[in-house]
Amino acid sequence: MEAGRSASPPGAEGGEEEDDFGYRLFPDRKKEPQSFLVRSLFTFHNRCQLMLRMTLETSPYAQLLIAAMKQSGCTVFNDRHFSCENCDGCLPVSLLLQIVLCQNNIRHQSHMNRVVAHELIHAFDHCRAHVDWFKNVKHLACSEIRAANLSGDCTLMNEIARFKFGLKGHHQTCVRDRAIRSILAVRKVSRETAEKAVDEVFDTCFNDLEPFGRIPHSKTDAKRAYKDFLNRDRYTANL
Repeated sequence: MEAGRSASPPGAEGGEEEDDFGYRLFPDRKKEPQSFLVRSLFTFHNRCQLMLRMTLETSPYAQLLIAAMKQSGCTVFNDRHFSCENCDGCLPVSLLLQIVLCQNNIRHQSHMNRVVAHELIHAFDHCRAHVDWFKNVKHLACSEIRAANLSGDCTLMNEIARFKFGLKGHHQTCVRDRAIRSILAVRKVSRETAEKAVDEVFDTCFNDLEPFGRIPHSKTDAKRAYKDFLNRDRYTANL
């Protein structure tokens, strides 16, 4: 599903940049042709494509998730499965997933890294499980919990940047809050319904750490997880 929250998958409230995810839209959609000016150098579109390329080439979060999807039979093709577009808060619906990146909202490389990781976790969940994004709010809640937990959304530095501080249990609180916000951004449900869905599946989904095998609290953690994944894959191949 976000391929992302738009004006965040990305209607963001309060103009918080980290919430301007682009919610997964879809391949083979009829999009308005973009003018030469829109696609010219240094425009949002060009910058978005450059940042996306940098993420796919250097982010261990993205590299691990793409490798895990390929192993699960869901190869990711950059040109087909990612699309940089302007987002106005009105998102079409389809059954075919594509990660749409809101080029008018993603302004920094670190933000792009988090958005891509967040959305690839949704794509991984869609690949490995029969996720009913549109009718089962618990399925959506589970994937949103996993995305918040494993994408770097709730790292200490990101929470400090949001002026949110806490000690014991703060990571879990952040994951719960962001999962609820994500559901409310993409589904017309009450806050009570979103909270109930998240709480009912929280423990199980929070502890589902695939394909990382750990919570990657930093880029260093993600690099270790990626290395372990590759080593595990080689070991399995040699059995």
